[in-house]
Amino acid sequence: MFTHIAYNPEILSGKPHIVGTRLSIEFILELVASGATKDELLKTYPQLTAEAVEEALKYAAQFSEIVERVLSKNADLYKRLS
Repeated sequence: MFTHIAYNPEILSGKPHIVGTRLSIEFILELVASGATKDELLKTYPQLTAEAVEEALKYAAQFSEIVERVLSKNADLYKRLS
């Protein structure tokens, strides 16, 4: 599904990162959150591609939705058990 994202315990302690780099998805998100544009990322980190940056953002969005669902289900369960 994600061709530009890899996990490897030998690289960045297993954090998801852009294939062929040591740039974590977390780092990419921090840069974007601080105001960096895709063009700025590509200029600053020439090992990135536009597709890899877009995929990193999609990955983060999908992961965020999964976490939100799990937290919501657990909150409902907690309410029922309380």
